Amino acid sequence: MPTYNKLVRDKIPEIIEATGKTFTTRILSEQEYLIELKNKSFEELEEYHDAENREEAIEELADLMEVVHAFAKSHDTSLVEIEDIRLKKCIKKGSFDKKVLLIGVED
Repeated sequence: MPTYNKLVRDKIPEIIEATGKTFTTRILSEQEYLIELKNKSFEELEEYHDAENREEAIEELADLMEVVHAFAKSHDTSLVEIEDIRLKKCIKKGSFDKKVLLIGVED
């Protein structure tokens, strides 16, 4: 039996069961969950990074958004609150629209 030891979406066990395969799972503590959610964010970001076309990129961005939703919930906040903070930072520091690459800063 392959070993994964990674956070999966809630319906994955049902999907595996429907194939007739056996599996093992366990429910994470809140502390473990946040650690595994962070790991999942890196996994999804890497998959986005490796996407080879627009369709794959959008699919991976959707997975990243699902992780962001889970982060928000785990920190007892909402996407509305996060978006408000994002907008305030955008006003203060700008966005990434101009595609500026900082090369260096002299003292």
